[in-house]
Amino acid sequence: VQLQASGGGLVQAGGSLRLSCVIPRSIGSIYTMGWYRQAPGKERELVARITSGGSTNYADSVKGRFTISRTSAKNMVYLQMNSLKPDDTAVYYCNADSIWGDVEAGDEPEYWGQGTRSPVSS
Repeated sequence: VQLQASGGGLVQAGGSLRLSCVIPRSIGSIYTMGWYRQAPGKERELVARITSGGSTNYADSVKGRFTISRTSAKNMVYLQMNSLKPDDTAVYYCNADSIWGDVEAGDEPEYWGQGTRSPVSS
């Protein structure tokens, strides 16, 4: 089962983008939805995640600039990215999981999207 992400594209520094992701209902019970990213030459990292109850968690590098949200039906998750910087250039991956994984321990979500590329020009 693959999630469907969209909304990426080239944007200038200081601009905004909104990423969207459809989570197939066939997955079943989902507790956490979120976004990871992988910049060129770097490891994949957590950007933000949200639980079905609305609790959120952000990477320090995006706090105050990015906002994660999801529909009340919980089958779509969004990432509003404002004040974008060249360092935000990456492929962004949406994901979903039935638990709140321990990211620091290396837990990764069970379900992933195909990635959407979002380059930020200076």
